[in-house]
Amino acid sequence: MDTAPSATHDSTGSSPSARSRRKVATAAALASAVEWYDYFVFGIAAALVLGDAFFPSGSEAAGVLASFATFAVGFLARPIGGVIAGHLGDRRGRKPMLVLALTVMGLATTGIGLLPSYDAIGLAAPVLLVVLRIVQGIAVGAQWGGAMLMATEYAPEGKRGLYGSLVQLGVPIGVMTANSVFLVAGAVTDERAFGAWGWRIPFLVGVLVLVLAWYVHTRVEETPEFRKAERELAAEEKAAAARRSPLRTILRHHLGTVLLAGGSFAVNTATFYILITGVLDYSTRSLHMERTSVLTLTLLVSLTQLALIPAAAALSDRIGRLRVYAAGAVGLLLWAIPMFLLIDTASLLWMAVGTFIGSCFLSIMYGPQAALFAELFTPEMRYTGASLGYQISAILGGGLAPFLMVLLLEASGTSMSVAAYIMVLSVIALASIRLLARRAAGRSGLSR
Repeated sequence: MDTAPSATHDSTGSSPSARSRRKVATAAALASAVEWYDYFVFGIAAALVLGDAFFPSGSEAAGVLASFATFAVGFLARPIGGVIAGHLGDRRGRKPMLVLALTVMGLATTGIGLLPSYDAIGLAAPVLLVVLRIVQGIAVGAQWGGAMLMATEYAPEGKRGLYGSLVQLGVPIGVMTANSVFLVAGAVTDERAFGAWGWRIPFLVGVLVLVLAWYVHTRVEETPEFRKAERELAAEEKAAAARRSPLRTILRHHLGTVLLAGGSFAVNTATFYILITGVLDYSTRSLHMERTSVLTLTLLVSLTQLALIPAAAALSDRIGRLRVYAAGAVGLLLWAIPMFLLIDTASLLWMAVGTFIGSCFLSIMYGPQAALFAELFTPEMRYTGASLGYQISAILGGGLAPFLMVLLLEASGTSMSVAAYIMVLSVIALASIRLLARRAAGRSGLSR
């Protein structure tokens, strides 16, 4: 595993200025936030309105299942984006792929906001919705690796975890923004207007991501580590040949590391999407709680992550990534049952307690994750390897989680089945972390 220090030199051999580091880190964090905003509005809409608008059915549960299945399709497409952007990003640079991902996401999200419903164009509506969701998945699969590496490869010595966490903050910021825009849309429309056109407002706001894509393209420099790797590989014919296909190198020599990375993080993605989309459907449809209250609660819980994620990342810079990472996985294993017992009370207060503590454990894992995945691979294959590991976890955990939650609830009649699902993924995560620690034994950085 790569345990090289953080990037310290630019293309001229001098250290990047503090101002340059801050500008790049801020741009990467903003890119992550707007990209995840565009991605999350679909999840909220899937829980609230897409079933009725695009998948009319005699069964309410069937409509929700259909919309959540469309939600999951985006996750199945994420590895495609990770592979394409990873391959080109390891060859051409981190910045061009980040700009492309932002542009594609902005166009796809705006397209969903403009898409006619089933009543207007029939079967073409759900087909086009699925296509645009696939494009969203490809875009977000491409984005994470680029934004993460822009931040971590510009990080000063000893602060890679903290800088990587700035990109991770894009997730709670995206959730908060998406929930806020939906709350505003609900406030300015009545129930009928919201179902007819109000839900489109959050998607149309996504067009602003194109402005950020232009900024990154014109104002942000390529990372020092990539430029350094580019010079070194150009001077070594064998290495340069390997660089022409980073994906082949990953699949031949580092596939085990990629799979372990994915296995270690699946519980995080699954629990996260259960909390922001699955619980939203469950609490409003089965527990008969008010939509606005649950959306507000999700927004407030996400606020706490803004402090917890960088704190966990900074701690990982001091005591090691895997120690902090494993602590979060243990917490999710132990808290899964109590969390759903509290949610089942249908009390907003107890739901807040349950989801807040669960969110704390998510933050403990998510904070060091960017730096951890970056350090698993060397610079010339880092975009490909880290992206594949992350997107595999998205398929194993996040994409199917809300869909499986509805199936489990319908089949078992109890939320304890969902808690058991989280616990199984937690055990897989801890086993994967243990194997990663063994691979890191004898090396500095990850195994501390």
